[in-house]
Amino acid sequence: MSLYTKFVANVFFPLHEKLKKHDTVSIRKQLEESQWLSTDKLLALQNDKLQQFLSGLYINNTFVKKLFDNNKLSPSDIKTAADLSKLPFMTKSVIKENFEELLSKNAKSVSKFSTGGSSGNPLLFLLGKERVSHDVAEKWRATRWWDVDIGDTEIVAWGSPIELNSQDKVKAIRDKFLRTHLIPAFDLSDASVMTFLDEIKSKRPKMLFGYPSVFAMLAKKAIEKQIDMSKCGIKVVFVTSERLYDYQRQDIEKAFNAPVANGYGGRDAGFIAHECPKGNLHVSAEDIVVEIVGDDLQPLPDGEEGEIVVTHLATSDFPFIRYRTGDIASYSKRVCGCGRGLPILENIQGRSTDFVYKTDGTKMHGLSLIYVLREVDGIEEFKITQHSLGKVDVEVVPTTEMSSAIEHYIVDGLKQRLGDSVDVQVFSVAALTPEKSGKYRYVICKVE
Repeated sequence: MSLYTKFVANVFFPLHEKLKKHDTVSIRKQLEESQWLSTDKLLALQNDKLQQFLSGLYINNTFVKKLFDNNKLSPSDIKTAADLSKLPFMTKSVIKENFEELLSKNAKSVSKFSTGGSSGNPLLFLLGKERVSHDVAEKWRATRWWDVDIGDTEIVAWGSPIELNSQDKVKAIRDKFLRTHLIPAFDLSDASVMTFLDEIKSKRPKMLFGYPSVFAMLAKKAIEKQIDMSKCGIKVVFVTSERLYDYQRQDIEKAFNAPVANGYGGRDAGFIAHECPKGNLHVSAEDIVVEIVGDDLQPLPDGEEGEIVVTHLATSDFPFIRYRTGDIASYSKRVCGCGRGLPILENIQGRSTDFVYKTDGTKMHGLSLIYVLREVDGIEEFKITQHSLGKVDVEVVPTTEMSSAIEHYIVDGLKQRLGDSVDVQVFSVAALTPEKSGKYRYVICKVE
């Protein structure tokens, strides 16, 4: 570790977090100790935290008190994670319908966030400093598993051009100190891809972070053009927010001569699991209870695949309890060779998002279109289908009657990203239609 990295990791970033009134540093230190406990001891610690979490919410949260009272339960009835099955599930619709009551009476400073919208059903929710501190600490712990740290040079492929341009001066200064360089992930023309590869070669980052589909595209281009990226000094490529496919991992590792570390989670459910150098995805069990439930919505034993249901123990301000993610996975029966007692998730099947194309043929990530719709009031769910460079259909499930203002907003937003000449048609539907497989896709590109 360089002297500069030591300064950032031990002085600058802790001061940054302290000024923001985050407990990130102390939480990370606790997590780095608890990760070496046996699985049984970790789960006992989790149960203790679960009881404290629910007891506090019963006193301070109107929604949770009603939840227990309506089911004739008290917090003392939930002694272990297995007891959570006594409670009903939380869904996006439940959160939307009970938004005001979900805010705890003792909540201090909270901020609005929304999911990325890749599910086609974006969710608005609130995060407090407790949750943010734990999220940052969990990510920080997992980063350090790979012999890199905050302050090491990093290139992040993330965010739409609009989001990247909206950074304020404070964040820009922070990122400069952290040696974090952002590149827009949605302009993926051949020229932009080549520019990104040049930037990686010139910056020589210790780590990359972003969407697996983007880094897989960069890797494929480097291999195709015989551009040697193997000597850039990259120690690890962190990927998240999408399903990581085996062929993507292979291409990325081949091109950049560095291992890929997968991360699973979401803005709503939190950083659920991170991959260690032994290749296993460890659940952040100190903060997050993960249940795997079957088609009958009953808990499944280890080794059987089902839906991931999350209870986040650091959400006292705006709780997530038995929150259905819609993603599929199973608990592994294996013990990891890394020595950590954190449980292992495997066979994760998250949602995948297609690329789309501008009218001039420029390739973009599908999330660039999702960003137009994800925070629009009055939209329950949506699906975007690009039939050709000049034609896009948008199916919208409105919460009430579709207004012309919403329709015009969607059309204008998609034209702004795809090109003024594209024909955008918006259809109001009662429900979205799944694929033949039964799965839902929310951005579909039929351009060949």
